[in-house]
Amino acid sequence: MYKIGEALLGKDNEIAHIDLIIGTKEGYVGQAFANGMVNLSQGHTPLLGVIRPNLPPKPHVLIVPKVTVKDMADAGKIFGPAQSAVSKGIADAVEEGILKEYNLDDIVIIASVFIHPGAKDYRKIYQYNYGATKLALQRAISDYPNLDKIMYEKDRATHAIMGFKVPRLPKWNAPYLQIALDVASSKNAERIVKELPPSDKIIIEIGTPLIKAEGVKAVSKLREAAPNAFIIADLKTLDVGQVEVDIAFDETADAVVASGLACPEMLREFIYEAHRLGIYAMVDTMNVPDPVKLLKDISEDGKEKCNASMPKSPKPPQMPDIVLLHRGISGETTKEVGAEWNKIKEIKDFAKKKGKDLLVAVAGGIEAHNAEEALRKGADIIVVGRYITQSKDIERAVRAFLYAMGAKAADIDLKREHVE
Repeated sequence: MYKIGEALLGKDNEIAHIDLIIGTKEGYVGQAFANGMVNLSQGHTPLLGVIRPNLPPKPHVLIVPKVTVKDMADAGKIFGPAQSAVSKGIADAVEEGILKEYNLDDIVIIASVFIHPGAKDYRKIYQYNYGATKLALQRAISDYPNLDKIMYEKDRATHAIMGFKVPRLPKWNAPYLQIALDVASSKNAERIVKELPPSDKIIIEIGTPLIKAEGVKAVSKLREAAPNAFIIADLKTLDVGQVEVDIAFDETADAVVASGLACPEMLREFIYEAHRLGIYAMVDTMNVPDPVKLLKDISEDGKEKCNASMPKSPKPPQMPDIVLLHRGISGETTKEVGAEWNKIKEIKDFAKKKGKDLLVAVAGGIEAHNAEEALRKGADIIVVGRYITQSKDIERAVRAFLYAMGAKAADIDLKREHVE
């Protein structure tokens, strides 16, 4: 048996990142420990941890440098403050009772240690690695994190070093405001995006007119202006779904849209490819008389084929991530706003029977005064275009919708105290 722990502490070049594994001498960790002692690698030579020369801790620890040791200056940081810090952290953890359930002579630890080549302050190297070692050891013994912690944090998390956020649309954070950029140029789209208030409730849609005008590259162009945004490519795909998903994915789209008027087999391929690539699949039900029947057709094995002469698609039944109830602009004068909203519950109930907790979006003629009604009917996403994009005060128009979305519109972490 063995346990794994990890911790990142500190800042600047002296930052410490400890990965460790603890287990019995007679088990896998003991075998790896012994192999590390005798199988040396240039630039990554493992060393036995000591608090000071001739004083190792119990349990023994083997320190493995993560970053290549190129010269004696690098070696001095590992063989000096880092070696002592890791060893002292383990000794103090023993004194504090963290390993009280273990026979210290029966177990060993392997610690992978990060030392930046530009680190200079030995005291900070010691301080950060000491704290990181104790924290990693505590986490290992307590099997941190538990599954609840992972599920709670995974869609809130932003990696500090990566430099950008990878947004998702967790159900618990709904409702969302999707802003449809049905404009003719990326330049105009960028102007609108720069006027948006910061909020993790906002989704940006690259509208079909912009995609037709400039191609799917409009997505990556806008990504430069909004690197952390959730961006949807409104392809309204009717054919060759797999190809169009791949193109949008390569341009960094977070979600893609297919038309519900496409045949079920094409929609299956479209959804399958989106899920394979790890992005969201939305189905637009504009002019689809029965959205639930459409979901039934693509989520169950049927006989529907795009072409009677073609063999049946090998793709299994699929469910989209988002269903869009869409009242088109051309029908706004003949079809009442909200006429389709009563179908929201029916769609969600059907999806749950299939084991899918999908999101339902609504679009067409939505303004701040009727957005609340859509939310009461169960909408997770409010799609707004001209009311925002053609406003003289875009930020004010957006905030009106966020206000209409109520207390649920508070951003992630706004009142959250970050404690590990």
